[in-house]
Amino acid sequence: AQAAQEVIDGKLDQEFVVDVFQTGSGTSTNMNANEVIANRAAELLGGARGDKALVHPNDHVNMSQSSNDVFPTAIHVAATEAMVSHLLPALKKLRLALENKAQEFADVVKPGRTHLQDAVPITLGQEFSGYASMISHGIERVEKAKVSLLELAIGGTAVGTGLNAHPDFGRLVVERINAVTGLAFCVSKNRFEALQSRDAAVEASGAMRSVAVSLTKIANDLRLLSSGPLTGLGEIELPAVQPGSSIMPGKVNPVIPESVNMVCAQVIGNDLTITIAGQSGTLELNTMMPLIAFNLLQSIEIEANAAEIFADKCVAGIVANRKRCMELAERSYALVTAIAPSVGYDRAAKIVKKAQDEGKTIREVMVEEGMPREEVDRILDLRKMVTGGRLQHTSHGDTVV
Repeated sequence: AQAAQEVIDGKLDQEFVVDVFQTGSGTSTNMNANEVIANRAAELLGGARGDKALVHPNDHVNMSQSSNDVFPTAIHVAATEAMVSHLLPALKKLRLALENKAQEFADVVKPGRTHLQDAVPITLGQEFSGYASMISHGIERVEKAKVSLLELAIGGTAVGTGLNAHPDFGRLVVERINAVTGLAFCVSKNRFEALQSRDAAVEASGAMRSVAVSLTKIANDLRLLSSGPLTGLGEIELPAVQPGSSIMPGKVNPVIPESVNMVCAQVIGNDLTITIAGQSGTLELNTMMPLIAFNLLQSIEIEANAAEIFADKCVAGIVANRKRCMELAERSYALVTAIAPSVGYDRAAKIVKKAQDEGKTIREVMVEEGMPREEVDRILDLRKMVTGGRLQHTSHGDTVV
């Protein structure tokens, strides 16, 4: 136990020399661990490394175990612990940062955009609330996937029957793991499935892939919204974290969103690898477990790091360009949508065409078309438009929401 604790504490990391790409059951790494523990235990008992009479790597350290049940158990324990201690807290931090910005920007009216073309107004806060919701759903997906990882294969030994293991071994190991981690692992409901299939790992990877897709969308939106500062949208300003160019003085690039995008690309690539590896359950055993472990744990680590950095170094410091947002919203031809129910689609389209041809705003053209200015201002009240509903005008100049 003391030798195993030294392994846990990282004191013997240099003794683990087996490459990730090895036999698919992970026997090489499992025996590497067994031998390190056995040799260190022998030293602690006053013997020498290699003294199998004191502690034997197979007879003692591997007692009641097989690589086939130990390795999937290790994958589940490591992935669950990393999700709980690192990934979920990081995602929750990012969600909170986005929710804070949604509140801060609740009154910032700006143009909406669909197909990268002008659409009806929206607030910057509403836009950010969508981002926060994406991360919230991602957290729920990770939480659900985590449940599947709580089942452990330990006690199944070579093929799931538990041959050469004490009947209580799996249960006692799980109880000890729970005491150490504070988590709620359980003995697998079916140890044959627990050895044959790595579906729980595939599910967990899929949840992280979904989060990566959301993070990519958010990061790319922030890049677009902050583009410029003079020739782009320029609706928000991202925190400057480093000079953006080795040749163009004063240039500031969206460094953090771009780094997040690269992490997400890696996570999505890892997910494909894990999916392919998950298909390699042949008869009683999956034979790509080390590859699954390597990619799954990397995805958890880098996605958690990316979410935390995204929250701290980018989202928390975003500033809205309120004036720019309102100017663009006022200039949008999509404002004519508010009067289309009253004047008809075709007439509304003619108003847009005239505005485009003459370089005028929808507001100016509507006044020229004979609508009282006061009524136009009521209909084109952008702050009311972002609340939804139907705006209509009558011949008496009354506005009904």
